[in-house]
Amino acid sequence: MSKHLLSHVFVCLLAVAVLAVSCKGKVEEKARTRAFPPVSVPSLLSQNEVEARNFTLRHYWDRFADTSQHDLLCDSLHIGGVPRGDVEQAFSNWLYVMMEAGPASYETAVGSFYDRLVLCEEADSSSNIYEGTVDVACRYLYDPNSPMRDEEMYLPLCRRLAESPLQDSLHRAKYAKQAVGCSLNRIGTKAADFAFSDKNGRIRTLYGIKADWTLLFFSNPGCHACKDIIETLKAMPGLDAKIADKKLAVVNVYIDEDMTGWYDYMPYYPDNWYNGYDHNLVIRTDHLYDVRAIPSLYLLDKEKKVVLKDAPENRMYHQLEKLL
Repeated sequence: MSKHLLSHVFVCLLAVAVLAVSCKGKVEEKARTRAFPPVSVPSLLSQNEVEARNFTLRHYWDRFADTSQHDLLCDSLHIGGVPRGDVEQAFSNWLYVMMEAGPASYETAVGSFYDRLVLCEEADSSSNIYEGTVDVACRYLYDPNSPMRDEEMYLPLCRRLAESPLQDSLHRAKYAKQAVGCSLNRIGTKAADFAFSDKNGRIRTLYGIKADWTLLFFSNPGCHACKDIIETLKAMPGLDAKIADKKLAVVNVYIDEDMTGWYDYMPYYPDNWYNGYDHNLVIRTDHLYDVRAIPSLYLLDKEKKVVLKDAPENRMYHQLEKLL
C-alpha cells in the first residue's frame, strides 16, 4: 500500500472517529435536555374549572423542579435542562393562570412556587433551577420594562427572598427594601394624598379632585414613552367626554426639579387634564410613592382606592376601555 493511500486511509479513519465523538457528545447533551414538563391535573379535578386552576397554580412547577432529576444541562441557555426561553414562556403562562384566579391566589401560588425551588436547591446545589428561575421571576414581575410586571404578585416572592438563607446579606437587604416599596399604595388600599402645583401656581391635592375614576400619571417632559401614552389617551374614544362629565380625571404630575423643561413641555399636555408638579418634592423624598421608573400609571376609584398600581400601559388601556 502506498504512503499516499495510507495517509488517505488515516485521514478517513480520523474523520470517522471525530464524527463519532461529535455524535456521541450531541446524544449525551440531548439526554441532558428536556421540554418543560406540563402539570398533570387529576381527572377528578379537571371537571371543575376553579379546582383545576388552583391545582395548576400549586403544582405547576413540581415536575420541573423534581429533586430526583440529575445531570441536567445547566448553562447560560438552559435552566434544569430546559431551554431558558421555554422556562420564560412557562412562567408567563403560569402568570396568566394566576391573573385569572385573582389576587386572593397570589400568596399561596407564589409560596408553592418558591418552596418547590428551595427544595430543589437543597437537594442539588449544582443545579441552576433555583437561581435561574428566581431570576426569571424577578425580571418578569419587577423589572420596570417588563410588560408583565405586577408588584402584588412580586411581593410574596420578595418577602421570601428577603428572609431566605439561600440569599446573601446584601441580596436579602435589597429584597427587603423592594418589599417596602411594593407595600406602598397597594391595590385595594387608599392612595397616599399629596399636594401639587399647576402652571399658574394654584395648589391642588389628589384627594381634592372629584371624579368616579382618577388616572394618576407620573411623567417627565421629553420622555418618549410618556409622549406615546399622552397621544394614545388623547386618541381614545370617549375619554374626553368622561373627563367633561367628571367621570374620569387625569392627574399628570412631574416629580423632579427641571422646571424650565416642564414649562417648555406644557403645550403637549391636554388642557382638560390636571397637569402639575410636586412643588414640595415630597413624593420621592418622603417615599409617598415608589416611582421606580417614568412613566408610571395608577388607576384610582372614587374613594381614591388603588385599582391598578404602576400598571403596564396595555393593561391600563384595557381597563380604561372597559370604563369608557
